[in-house]
Amino acid sequence: MDLRSRLEQDMKEALRAGDRVRLATIRMLRAAVQNADIAAGRRLDEQGIIEVLARELKLRREALDEYRRAGRAEQVAQLEQEIQVVQGYLPEPLSEAEIAELARQAAAEAGAKGPQDMGRVMGLLMPRVKGRADGSVVSRIVREELARLQSPS
Repeated sequence: MDLRSRLEQDMKEALRAGDRVRLATIRMLRAAVQNADIAAGRRLDEQGIIEVLARELKLRREALDEYRRAGRAEQVAQLEQEIQVVQGYLPEPLSEAEIAELARQAAAEAGAKGPQDMGRVMGLLMPRVKGRADGSVVSRIVREELARLQSPS
């Protein structure tokens, strides 16, 4: 079942079960996908939907940090539930070791010699990890890998 259909089916199940947080979260996700469809001027494919969901997850994680700093326990609890719902629709995240391996492959493909090649490596790598890894983590790992290339072994 594709993601769009799964979201619709899960929304109906959450409605029947009376799971208010899950229902509200799925409705927000469906609205975000629909808005992205409209913005793109076409119906998004699976990868496009994954990108939208990954963006929604990132927004919730950022808000979670803000609410924690503000000491808003109720909102923190709700956002944690929403994050779990969103994560259920995304592919399994990559481990740092997997990202490092992909970074080494991308660096080899780009012929990278050091940190000055960061842009080329990131350009090759980001499409491969989209929706499965946070960009800041990928950037940090690529920086570390490129620093290793430059320093003598």
